[in-house]
Formats: sequence, C-alpha cells, structure tokens
Amino acid sequence: MTISTDNPSSRPSSLLGLLNRVPGSTRLSITQIDNRKVVAVFSNPGPQRGALREEDGPKIVTAAKLARSNGIPFIMVLATSGASISDGVPALSGWGRAAKAIADISGIVPIIIGLTGPALSGPALLLGLADVVITTPDSYAFVSGPRMVEGFTGVKTTNADLGGSHVQASKSGVSYLEVADESELFDKIAEVLSYLPNSTDALPKRLQSDDPPERICESLSDIIPASPTGSYDIRNVIEEISDEGEFLELRAKWAPQLVTALARIGGRSVGMIANQPQAMAGTLDIQASQKGARFVRFCDAFNLPLITLVDTPGFLPGKDIEWRGMIRHGAELAFAYAACGVPRICVILRKAYGGAYIVMDSKGMGSDMVFAWPQAEIAVMGAQGAAQILMRRASDEERASYQNTYQETYLTPWIAAERGFVDAVIDPIETRVKISQSLELLIAKKERIRPSKHANSPM
Repeated sequence: MTISTDNPSSRPSSLLGLLNRVPGSTRLSITQIDNRKVVAVFSNPGPQRGALREEDGPKIVTAAKLARSNGIPFIMVLATSGASISDGVPALSGWGRAAKAIADISGIVPIIIGLTGPALSGPALLLGLADVVITTPDSYAFVSGPRMVEGFTGVKTTNADLGGSHVQASKSGVSYLEVADESELFDKIAEVLSYLPNSTDALPKRLQSDDPPERICESLSDIIPASPTGSYDIRNVIEEISDEGEFLELRAKWAPQLVTALARIGGRSVGMIANQPQAMAGTLDIQASQKGARFVRFCDAFNLPLITLVDTPGFLPGKDIEWRGMIRHGAELAFAYAACGVPRICVILRKAYGGAYIVMDSKGMGSDMVFAWPQAEIAVMGAQGAAQILMRRASDEERASYQNTYQETYLTPWIAAERGFVDAVIDPIETRVKISQSLELLIAKKERIRPSKHANSPM
C-alpha cells in the first residue's frame, strides 16, 4: 500500500493548502492510496486532544465538496475530544455543518473513517454517517462519557468498556473492521477501496483473475449436514465461490448470524450477504435486519452486484424483540432489497421459511435470478411447526406421520421451481458457475429511478 500527495500546484491542492494555514485541529489533503485519488481529512490530536474548533467545520465541508465535485472517495482519520469548549456554540455549529456536508455526499462517493483515538459527544455521530468505519485498539467513541453515565445511572464504567474498539465492533456495530495500528489502518482502507468505484457514477474496476469463472466447487457437494439441525460455516461457501477464495467480511462481530462481505467473482466486485447457521441458526433479529439493510443500500449505492445465500428458519421469536420493533426493523431489510437496483442473485442453500425467506431477496422482492440447491426447504414453516399447528388434536403417531409426509411433499425446491419462484435447481458444485453466468447476463441491468423526492423508509 502506497500513499502519495498530489502536485501542490493543482487548484484543489492549492485551496487545501490555504485552508491548512487556518488554525484548527484538522488537516486536509488530496492524496493517492494505491494509485486511487482521495480527499483526506486528518485530525491533529495534540491541541485540546483534537477538539473540533470553529474553523474545522468549514474545512471538512470544503473537503466533502471537493470529494463530490471530483467524484473521488472521502477519507477521514479521526481523533477528537468533541467540540471545543473554548470556542463554544460556533464549534458546535461547525461540526453540525460538517455532518450535513458528509450526509450530502453519502451514497455519491465512498466515505471511510478511521478512528485512531477518541470520538466524543456530537462529533462521534460522524462515525454513523460513514460507509465503513475502521478502528484501532486505542480508539473509543461515545455520545455520553463515563462520568455522565455514572451520574445518570449510578453505574461506573471506563472509556474502553463504554465505547472501546471491541465494543463498537461487537455491541454497537459502529466499527466495521478492527486493525492493530495506524499503519494497518491505511492498508485496510486501500483494501476496502479496491472493491469500490470512485463514485456512484462509475463501476468498480474489474481485475484480472487466474481463477476461472467456470470452476467447479467440489467441496460444496457435502457441506450441508445430513441432520436438518446440523450447523456449518457459511463463510466456507463464500470462500469457495469467491475468486482465489478471498473476501473481506464487514461487521464480523456484530449480528454474526448474518454475514456481509465484499468479494470478487470473475474479477468483478460483488457484495455477499448470507445467513450464518453457526450463530443463532441463522435466524433474523433486529440487529441482523439492520446490518443486512445497510449493506444492501451500500452495494446499491456503489454498483456492486448482490449475491444472497439463504439458510434461515425465520425471524427470532420473543416478546422483548417484538416490543423493540421487530416489525419495523424487519421491514428495513425488505425495503432495502425492494429498492435495490443492482444485479441481484439469490441462492437458497437449505432452509428458507416464512417471512425471512421473503425478505432474503426472494423472487417476490425483485431478485433477478433465484437458484436453489436440491436440499433446499422453501415453505411457510418447517415440518415440525406445521404438524403442531395443523395436527394439534391428533395423536403423537398421527402427528409424526403427517410431519414425515409434509417433509417429503412440501419441503423441496421443486414446487417453488414449478411455480416460477425459483429459476433453477442446481448442483451445489455448479454454484460459482451459475453465479458467474448470471452476472454476465445482468451486469448491464438498468432500472428506472423512482420519480418521488425520496421514499419514507422504515427506521
């Protein structure tokens, strides 16, 4: 990974040079990361621990506008103790203007923030606006600090326990990737950028690969356990169908029952979203729905074809999860898929039950191609649940007999294929081949943009 600075005589660099002479806690630059031009904002954590001053807001606004006008990614390396107390309300207004400027370029150019120190109070919310957040071990972020938490709740905590890198990666989902130090941070930024275009108006660069698209995936022939409740690692499937077995998983520790990753097939960048049977049997809950919805929107914004691998018994049941808004958050995932205009390919590996089957990019949600493995079970619910409802007054023997009949009759992909809900039932070893062929057909897909100002998406 290489970092170089553009010719300072260019007009944007000259403008940034003038802005950098203005006092403040940030420094701006147009640089190149692995030959990719980016606009970068660097925090200076020295004065007041990087507190954002009145002058910093306009600097960040200018950087965001330059990223948009030049159609290049926006990178920020952040370490700030919040808005400067000595600057008062103007400092608050400054980071507010910065937040608006970053929101204005969201979905237009990639926004990547690396957190190398604190991000406190209001400026911490800038992390939530980024497409990808990468954190180092010394970083921490929160809106209300340990003292305020203790004063309000009586619970003592520390910076690390409240908002450390591990907490942001596993509890809140703010951190997408964790790195060991600042040097590795830039390597990881370069890796993320390698999958993405410069802006929404471009396609990701197609790379040459020695891994043939028609490669047969022999290991997938027996990856599904014989037992219907048996577990396996869905990441092995993603690895097998990806070029050279390489992929970059995002938000790996948060909502692990749903895997989201960047990969390549035939040299083309794709987004992978898959149920993970190793965690909560792949059920969808609030966090998984939010994670999936954000990833689908991300892929849609930056023209990444979406590959969905389905193996889920449904949504997680429970009074608490329903009270916390499972309906609203489950609808986020459905809404994201319904509004997604990039090529979409769905592969049903095993279980696909009820509403979870629908929202995981089913044909009804507008998926372009839906494949199913022969052992796929596509139904309103599993055999045991159906027997308990439909045969609740029957004897145990009658219920068991009905369960076996239901399993053999309904829990197959052939009925769905006959009705057009599945385009083809495929041999698992041909999964990479079928996806590659579908990508070739769908890569030029275009959809009409909705005429309204914006939709009122569920949140």
